Amino acid sequence: MDASHKEFIKSLTQQDRMLITLRDELYFGSWERMLNDLKDRLRGRPYIFKLVNRIEEDIKRIEKLQNYESQHGINLSECLEESEE
Repeated sequence: MDASHKEFIKSLTQQDRMLITLRDELYFGSWERMLNDLKDRLRGRPYIFKLVNRIEEDIKRIEKLQNYESQHGINLSECLEESEE
């Protein structure tokens, strides 16, 4: 794993790490599905899972994580696994 990715992984909060895990386990690895679900909750539409009460904060976290993955062409869950080995 690239040193900059290691630094980014180290900077992740527990909430960030939880979102990565939830994305993989509940949304089949899709940030889009997760974001749509949270935004539907905010709009009062039917939603899949009740994740947390801080939806707007989680949306910002997801967008940050999603952007990092897109910019670097990586999967953060794989980086988390590597960092735990």
